[in-house]
Amino acid sequence: MSMTMIGLLGILVLLLVLFLLGMPVGFAMGIVGFCGFWYAVSFEAAINLVANDVWTTFSKYGLTVVPLFILLGYIAFNSGIAERLYAAAYKWVGQWRGGLAIATIGADELFAAICGSNTATAATMGTVALPQMKKYNYDTRLSSGTVVTGGTLGTVMPPSVVLIVIGLQTEQSIIDLFLGGILPAVVLGLLFVLTIFILCRIFPHYGPSAPKTSWRERWRSLWGVVEAVIIFALVIGGLYSGLFTPTEAGAVGVFFALAVTVVTRRLTWKKFVSSMLDTLKITSMVFFLITGAIIFGRFLAVTRIPFMIAEFASSLPVSPYIILIFILLIYLIGGCFVDSLGFLVMTIPIFFPLGMALGFDPIWYSILLTMVTTMGAITPPVGVNIYVVKALAPEIELVTIFKSVSFFLMACIISIIILIIFPDIVLIIPNMAK
Repeated sequence: MSMTMIGLLGILVLLLVLFLLGMPVGFAMGIVGFCGFWYAVSFEAAINLVANDVWTTFSKYGLTVVPLFILLGYIAFNSGIAERLYAAAYKWVGQWRGGLAIATIGADELFAAICGSNTATAATMGTVALPQMKKYNYDTRLSSGTVVTGGTLGTVMPPSVVLIVIGLQTEQSIIDLFLGGILPAVVLGLLFVLTIFILCRIFPHYGPSAPKTSWRERWRSLWGVVEAVIIFALVIGGLYSGLFTPTEAGAVGVFFALAVTVVTRRLTWKKFVSSMLDTLKITSMVFFLITGAIIFGRFLAVTRIPFMIAEFASSLPVSPYIILIFILLIYLIGGCFVDSLGFLVMTIPIFFPLGMALGFDPIWYSILLTMVTTMGAITPPVGVNIYVVKALAPEIELVTIFKSVSFFLMACIISIIILIIFPDIVLIIPNMAK
């Protein structure tokens, strides 16, 4: 049996069976990679692969960046930073039609700048925003859709766990990926705001205006933004200037967040312990994904499937952008059925070499894959953000939340089209930092 056939059987048969049995993506990739490498090379080589490659990867100091940024997000969540961000946004735009939904997106954007998780962003802002929008009689289709899709900004805006994983897997600069994600996240947020604005003009009852606030209240509310702005400035500013490495930036962000919350007594011991436990859970999940991806990637390298696909695609008499569209469609469809981060980690060994063979800039290409991955978190049947909102608001029917997402999917698609047409949106800040 040829190496190519071994690889295809491993991917299409064994991996699919393990998914259908409900096995987590990281474990499934590790098992398929180990068994495939064992069959293709030898059992001893497979054992050495697990021992050497996994140890080499996880003994790297740079990998500590993952738990640090996750911990930063959970400290911000448990200390009430999101509530103060939302309160400030509400004071400024709440009196507009659809203003509470717009305030939610604005607070999402700011909270995402210190939290690298889409689920944490959705859960945090859902806890704060959903009761307020219910209080002012917002239509559940608009309120739930805003929280579900606004959470995706946590995947694109640095410090993003997805960008960290891509950087580790493709050996790219995490700093460059972080800097490349800033403007795309802003563009996506603005398109979400535009979607809300248009919806509330067509259907005024979707987002009634909240009571007006005085200018004094608005200016005073900006104190609630100071902590998030300082953390973002410390982390991204330190990275941009070269003052910090990504790991040091994460440590500085955690230290400042802890210092502020302890001094102001906004973080109880119980919430601190909860932050540590949640960080441990998410970090373990990410590390298992990375471990599975390493083993699976080595198996694919032996079968030469990624290189064959890259050579075949690059020789096709069509525009590279036609192939890019098919790649993005695969990610969009795959994200509907498999955890979006897991699917991304699983397919990077195949599609990243293909993108490089087609001549795409690695930073721009990585941001595009991240953008389309975010859509997997809001599309049924596995859209994790949808189930987060359902858990926060059990009275809202799941079908209603699914329908609400359709309002915002077009904004996601348009943002990707904009980045394809204007790649400098991604590259301008990384290029300025060089």
